[in-house]
Amino acid sequence: MKSFVIMVVAVFSLLSCSTQIYLDPTTLSSVVEKKEFDFNATRAFPTNYDVINVMNSIPGSTGTRLLNLDPGYGFNLKKNLFSVALPYFGRAFNVNPGDATKGGLTFESKEFTVKQSTSKKGNTLLVITPNDQRENYVFNLEIFKNGSAFLSIQSNNRQPISFDGNISAPK
Repeated sequence: MKSFVIMVVAVFSLLSCSTQIYLDPTTLSSVVEKKEFDFNATRAFPTNYDVINVMNSIPGSTGTRLLNLDPGYGFNLKKNLFSVALPYFGRAFNVNPGDATKGGLTFESKEFTVKQSTSKKGNTLLVITPNDQRENYVFNLEIFKNGSAFLSIQSNNRQPISFDGNISAPK
């Protein structure tokens, strides 16, 4: 009986350690090479400690600094359009009164640059810079071989924020 329990625990441990594939490698390399894909955000990592303190003060909070997001947040990258719909948790330094109703990072850019490189581990690194926005954004996206991705956003008017998610083929 004891060996059976050990075997069951070992099997479940191995299953939990398996890597999840979000997009098959050929499709992933194709959409990244064309620079036409969707980034689907699943978690947000705010850097503002005021936001983190508020999150930790909520009853039943886990005490972590990550927020699980509902489906629908992310961005779409196409040859001639960069459409962003991401939440923002942090401090904005200059805010116009009309901006209070917008919230988050929501915009479309038709003038943007995409610089691609490869990391030492073989991951794809993209730096996307919209040129037609009032704020200067820099989107640093690291795409892993299984289709997952990590996005870091920097701005001249807001504190940085990061997102975890995955890549999918455009719809």
